[in-house]
Amino acid sequence: MSSEPPERQVRAAFDKGAVTVYQAYGEQIAEPALRAGTFVDPFRMTRMTWIKPSFLWMMYRCGWGTKPDQERVLALDITREGFEWALANACLSHFDRVRFATEADWREALRVSPVRVQWDPERDLRFNPLPHRAIQIGLSGSAVARYVGDWIVSVRDVTPLAHEVHAAVRAGDDEAARALLPVERPYPLPDELTARIG
Repeated sequence: MSSEPPERQVRAAFDKGAVTVYQAYGEQIAEPALRAGTFVDPFRMTRMTWIKPSFLWMMYRCGWGTKPDQERVLALDITREGFEWALANACLSHFDRVRFATEADWREALRVSPVRVQWDPERDLRFNPLPHRAIQIGLSGSAVARYVGDWIVSVRDVTPLAHEVHAAVRAGDDEAARALLPVERPYPLPDELTARIG
């Protein structure tokens, strides 16, 4: 049995060039994105958009693709350079006295940063919280423009996969459900990025 992962560790499906992140939207945003290979109108560039490298955390957030306006689950392959730029320009969404001398310093960093990072309990197949956490990355302003214009390599619809895993879970076949999950591994980060994202 493998040992428990560290409490905070970036885990993702990735290869030499790209990292997979997940988002869920309604048809009106998902369909044009799938056709265009990136987000286009009516996707709003002015809003913060959250990307999630954890498939199961995305399933928890969108209820296996059943929540309103989250019925289509998209897997987005983005460049590793873009992913690491996001982390290098991120500010934690909660005050961390290890990284900031005062709460005012943190609030100022949060105000000027185009990227927000938060760590939420990872979930198991039944959405129970696990001891380790999954990273969520919130993009705003210039980060959204980079994401949509430069980072996205491909957009895939993984809604059928979400439904297939959910069906196995409902049938009580956890082994089959686990076999379907994307393989997520610890993502190698330089020390300075590890420190920045807490």
